[in-house]
Amino acid sequence: MSNPGRVLMVCTGNICRSPFLERALQSELDRSWGAGAVEVRSAGTGALVGSSMEPAARSLLESNGYSAEGFVARQLHAELVAEADLVLTATRAHRGKVAALHPKALQYVFSFREFADLVVPLGDGLPDAGAAMGTGEAADHLRTVVMAAKAQRGTRAPLRDDDADIVDPYRQPQVVFDRMATQIMEALPIVARALGRA
Repeated sequence: MSNPGRVLMVCTGNICRSPFLERALQSELDRSWGAGAVEVRSAGTGALVGSSMEPAARSLLESNGYSAEGFVARQLHAELVAEADLVLTATRAHRGKVAALHPKALQYVFSFREFADLVVPLGDGLPDAGAAMGTGEAADHLRTVVMAAKAQRGTRAPLRDDDADIVDPYRQPQVVFDRMATQIMEALPIVARALGRA
């Protein structure tokens, strides 16, 4: 695939939330578009660079049918943000940090759960940009979805922070990891459907 779509997931340490998001969404989009059509990566605003996924988060990821094999944490930098078609963050605070690194990202950065909320009203009415252009490329479709989600901002009441953010489980008891996984898995099918092949 010469022009893959690029999605970047962002949290703090890049060992719990964003790798869970990365691996789960990559698997779903590979299923929809085929391997290589969309590249999902992740990074942390204060990454534990070189670390593997936190064991409790990894266990929950794998129990949901996804693989953490080979994951290594990395630090967020402006180039990663600039290369992405869509940036999805664990929290609204991370969204602000992404925009501070690369201000143009304000056009395509959302918290993960906020993005899910914004694309719900689009349902099946979202055009498949790739098909319309005769390219069938995932990158074109991603950009179309981003524009549609952005257009939804301001047309409905914004989510409360508790509903827009994914809880940070780092150094917390198992119940917090479970809550993180639940928050992600509730929104994942909505996001995967919106970003998947129409």
